Amino acid sequence: MTQETIGTVVRGDARVVHVELDGSHESRQFALRGKLFEKLDDNIRNPIAVGDRVRVSLDGDPPAVEEVLPRRNWLPRISSSHDPRHQILFANVDQLFVVGSIQKPRFSSNRTDRILAACVYHEIPTGLILNKVDLDKEGWAADIRETYEAAGTTVLETRAIDGELADLRERLAGKISVLYGASGAGKSTILNTLEPGLKLKTAKISKHWDAGRHTTTFSRMYRLAALDAHVIDTPGIRVFRIADVNKAELRDCFPEFAPFQARCRFPDCSHDHEPGCEVFPAVERGELAPSRYASYVEILDELAPPPPDDTPEPPPEG
Repeated sequence: MTQETIGTVVRGDARVVHVELDGSHESRQFALRGKLFEKLDDNIRNPIAVGDRVRVSLDGDPPAVEEVLPRRNWLPRISSSHDPRHQILFANVDQLFVVGSIQKPRFSSNRTDRILAACVYHEIPTGLILNKVDLDKEGWAADIRETYEAAGTTVLETRAIDGELADLRERLAGKISVLYGASGAGKSTILNTLEPGLKLKTAKISKHWDAGRHTTTFSRMYRLAALDAHVIDTPGIRVFRIADVNKAELRDCFPEFAPFQARCRFPDCSHDHEPGCEVFPAVERGELAPSRYASYVEILDELAPPPPDDTPEPPPEG
């Protein structure tokens, strides 16, 4: 009889995954059965992601993943401009924190807005970690905080290199969380501060590109023993292309638009070109952040139109 058990994927490679078995803090390597790829939707690139709960067989040569259990949530993105398939970045998490630095590299509202919009659509709670606030010579942190708190996002200011992470520790405790951000923003430094035994690589910032070298090349889940928590560290993705969302759905991924779009002339207003739109005038009046609106319009141009309305036309009167 085949010996089977359940575990959580903590790292994934091409056709091998590392699984932390239930009741153990050790991970083991497992191959992926061909049936996992055979059942894969044509639109999905990877059958398994970090955070997936899986059923594995312990015997066999090699031992393998037999089944991916139902997910409670997941986050996909478009693989690249040349590959329209969806890449699932992670699954089964409690929250995601975007890690952005004030300087070195400079905070990117566009990168932040894309991931936050995707998380709103997929109902994943989010927060924003503003790291390296000791480099804030221009007072940008206050403006960034105001912008994202208006969008319903919790904002934490940190100095990971000095160990100033008390608020973050409290929010991570007992949960499965994701850290997402540009290379060099400080994800690895944050994790090393939270769990010194990890000894993750950190890299200096490129002076030419104002960006970090990629020290994380794949998503990986780490256990934070002192917090009874797990954190998934994601690679520094330069461009996050939103998956699943269409043009009609995007506006609801920017929560601060809601009070204004309720007053638009047309109920399906895209806030891009229609007369009687109330969102763009709110931007001009300073009631909505221009950076957020700019991100919205850029993403809108990339998305597919909504599916055609197949509701039957009502019969003519008389």
